[in-house]
Amino acid sequence: MVLEYPSIDPVAMEIGPLFGIGPVPIRWYSLSYLAGILLGWRYIIWLNNRSKSNITRQHIDDFLIWATLGIVLGGRVGYMLFYQPAILFHDPIAAFKVWQGGMSFHGGLLGMALVIFLFAWRNKISVFRLGDLIACAAPIGLFFGRVANFINGELYGRVTTSSLGMVFPNGGELPRHPSQLYEAFFEGIVLFLLLFYLAAYRKSLSRPGVLSGVFLAGYSLARIFAEFFRQPDVHLGFIIENMVIIENITMGQVLSLPMFLFGVWLVYDRNIYHSKAKD
Repeated sequence: MVLEYPSIDPVAMEIGPLFGIGPVPIRWYSLSYLAGILLGWRYIIWLNNRSKSNITRQHIDDFLIWATLGIVLGGRVGYMLFYQPAILFHDPIAAFKVWQGGMSFHGGLLGMALVIFLFAWRNKISVFRLGDLIACAAPIGLFFGRVANFINGELYGRVTTSSLGMVFPNGGELPRHPSQLYEAFFEGIVLFLLLFYLAAYRKSLSRPGVLSGVFLAGYSLARIFAEFFRQPDVHLGFIIENMVIIENITMGQVLSLPMFLFGVWLVYDRNIYHSKAKD
């Protein structure tokens, strides 16, 4: 027995034709980015009102454009660098052809880290305080993005005999894990609730940097776990195979390991820093 894959049109709507152009398809994947950014923006405003910092509403509004550029350009360049390096080497302009598809979370993370640093430096606000606000909102975008992956029938899981298996349109005749939904749950819902609890009930916003570290470590654990069910990219396969304890390692797991270690170090370092500051 397998679950039935819900056939949802990846195109949510079409606009036009307008001025002789169109119709222009609006995809769920694009809407997921829009929903993640706009809802995250509103959530950051709410969180910032609960914190004591020099970050203003104007800062948050201005950062919205910076965040969009960091996510989109970082995600695209990161995908080409981590997953399509040969194409990037022969055609560097391909990194900016976002309409061809292919986005990397780890690339988007690096792009976001860069714009957070530049924006904070330019506006003379705390990098860690701004980073914590972004970290708390990031799971919202991750949730919508993974649901959009599921609607597109992409990034599906490995073949399974479990009752959770689904036959994806582009995944062959055998049932596969709906790994996109696993990631939406752990990277999106669980991580969001954890960060919300720490921010709202444990006053972690008063210890700048801690929530950023929790996000990095929490996402890494969720991603490493989900990758055991997710089908690796065809052109990459497994990065490391036939290990003794863990049989196969994917690119997502390789990229997530240093992210996890840095997140743990950041939580430890910022907790020690704030403890010493109180002494």
